[in-house]
Amino acid sequence: MTHLPDLIQDLGLILMAAAVITILFKKLKQPVVLGYLIAGFLVGPHFTFLPTVKDQASISIWAEIGVIFMLFGLGLEFSFKKLKKVGKSASITASFEIWFMLAAGYFVGQLLGWSKMDSLFLGGILSISSTTIIVRAFEELKMKGLSFVSLVFGVLIVEDLIAILLLVLLTSVAVTQSLSGAEFIFSALRLLFFLIIWFLLGIYLLPILLNKYRDLLSDETMLIVSIGLCLMMVIIATQVGFSPALGAFVMGSILAETPKGRRIEHLILPVKDLFSAIFFVSVGMLINPKILFDQFGIIILITAVTIVGKFISTLTGALLSGRNLKNSVQAGMSLAQIGEFSFIIATLGMTLKVTSDFLYPIAVAVSALTTFTTPYLIKYSDHFYLWLDQKIPITVKSSLLRYEIAMSTTTEVNVLSLLWREYGFKVVLNSTVVIAVTLAVSQLVLPQLSGAVASRNLLEITACFVTLLLSAPFLWAIFVGTWSTNPQYKEEMLHQLQRLQIGIFIARFIIGSMLIGFIVSQFISILAISGFFVAFIGIGAIFFSRLSAPVYKKIEDRFIANINQSDSLMLANSTAKELAPWDATLAEFTVSSYSSIAAKTLQQSGLKEKFGITIAIIERGGRRILSPTRDEVLLPLDKLFLIGIDESLVKAREVIEAKASEEIQALSDSYGLISLTLLSTDSFVNKTIRECGIREAVRGLIVGIERDGERFLSPDSSMKLYPKDLVWIVGDKALIKSLRLTSSV
Repeated sequence: MTHLPDLIQDLGLILMAAAVITILFKKLKQPVVLGYLIAGFLVGPHFTFLPTVKDQASISIWAEIGVIFMLFGLGLEFSFKKLKKVGKSASITASFEIWFMLAAGYFVGQLLGWSKMDSLFLGGILSISSTTIIVRAFEELKMKGLSFVSLVFGVLIVEDLIAILLLVLLTSVAVTQSLSGAEFIFSALRLLFFLIIWFLLGIYLLPILLNKYRDLLSDETMLIVSIGLCLMMVIIATQVGFSPALGAFVMGSILAETPKGRRIEHLILPVKDLFSAIFFVSVGMLINPKILFDQFGIIILITAVTIVGKFISTLTGALLSGRNLKNSVQAGMSLAQIGEFSFIIATLGMTLKVTSDFLYPIAVAVSALTTFTTPYLIKYSDHFYLWLDQKIPITVKSSLLRYEIAMSTTTEVNVLSLLWREYGFKVVLNSTVVIAVTLAVSQLVLPQLSGAVASRNLLEITACFVTLLLSAPFLWAIFVGTWSTNPQYKEEMLHQLQRLQIGIFIARFIIGSMLIGFIVSQFISILAISGFFVAFIGIGAIFFSRLSAPVYKKIEDRFIANINQSDSLMLANSTAKELAPWDATLAEFTVSSYSSIAAKTLQQSGLKEKFGITIAIIERGGRRILSPTRDEVLLPLDKLFLIGIDESLVKAREVIEAKASEEIQALSDSYGLISLTLLSTDSFVNKTIRECGIREAVRGLIVGIERDGERFLSPDSSMKLYPKDLVWIVGDKALIKSLRLTSSV
């Protein structure tokens, strides 16, 4: 008897349980993610009335893969350029919320009589919301096009970045029993360094490769390539000390900037859905009724603190960042849960053996409970806002409105911001590239060659010279590169900038010299005469080489061209947003084949009249139609960029992205191709196809006849039917079978 591995049996059990429960939840019109949790509990070790998963360790690995693919999908949907649009709001909101929940968790732990370390880790567990749960809930509730969703996604991304630093902070405190500010700052700079390098390399290299081999990239090949790139970045991120989830997100955001971003997002969707289902089921398997019973009071208390604390902190942070009350309430109720990063923090405490045994099960229980509440909080956030809006005094609402206007008003560009935009930003990017090249040669290449060359000093000097040569274009840009000033700046600002040219030159010279010193110090331990000689050669190459300037210009032009490939639509989007009314937002929908507006003109569709929305852009294939006229015909798969308020956009989505009705779906399933062997007793033999009446009887038509080994495709209606003919009919399957003839499917 063939032995079936436990993993295959477990996957079959998990997916069948998930399928049955989620079909039930679909029927009850409940969020599917809740069904996954219940399915996980039913097949988990704590529910013995049904078959139980045997190889839980392997399922946990599959669940980690699920987190990777979900973060990869999130990166594809929400790129770094999109984060820039909500960067200020997201950063302020996330920072306020995390520090508030850190303090709240620590305070609650102390009230419960826990140790300081348990209390500190509880604060960390409560501070990070669940990206996967929120993304899944938005997908289920079809809310991705609403304005507050971009704020929530921005907060989640900032949270994930801060969570990396939080892990470093908690590790430092757990090991040294004290907070090392220097280590925390170093970790933040290290994270920023790797993010910049990954982004620069990805934007520069990936579009070139994808464009060069675009003719070879079928759907299958593109799927393999994208998953390979995702897992490659996961490996790199893990090797340098970051989380696999961060690596997956970074690669997704890089691919989102390429022309293939939308295609990859579509291809990866089924894979992401499969593994995300396994992830949520695995979380449900961790639900232990005994711990829920023993720690019931504490779990309820911490759950309440999580929901209320995250709502208040996110609401306050969003208001401080200049968002309106409605968006702030919706964001607060969307982020009121904990998830996968909380498990990582709880596991860290267990690994370091600084937290009590009860903390991890409590974190799982609170995560499960807040996962159950999240879809309902999101769904009814609008109703809660309307209730709250009626209760708030007019004076308070007026103050909030004035603050929102003040924060959203574009302020004049000052000298410092102008210096940063024109010089600082590019100096940082080029300095990062120089440091990356130096570390790559000194830490990766040099150790590999050390055993092959007899003279260590000669090898180091050669490596130093090669590094200076590779870094020359970027050092040239820092020392003497000219950067064009935006013509939109006011004349007096440009005059102030001109007055600072001497200071700017000195600063650039100091930074460049420090970078050259950094390069030399990585290869020559003592800066002797040879070191200064190499540095002098490097400086000479930077100033007098005819290659540095054109090479840098070529690299910069290619990078700008790559990053601008997907910018034209974003520029149109930002222009449309400037024209939108106060409460309006820009949302993207795809016209369904079953939509009532398909094959109609804009005027006939009545979208503006029915929902009060405006179509700003129609994207059709590679063509974009800006401000389409009323005679423009809407076709299936057209992407529509609509301007309107949230309520109108939600109603319009139901019409634009309409799905097939149950009747149409049933009708589609009941039709098909069936072959029938005619008998001499059949009433329609020895008659022509036109005379036999089969078309009327089965509501279909004869598409082929096989007679004595000869086949007739699309036979003429005057052709006669004879006994033993094998007739192929397209029509209603039930009616064809009701003819009571010998048939085979």
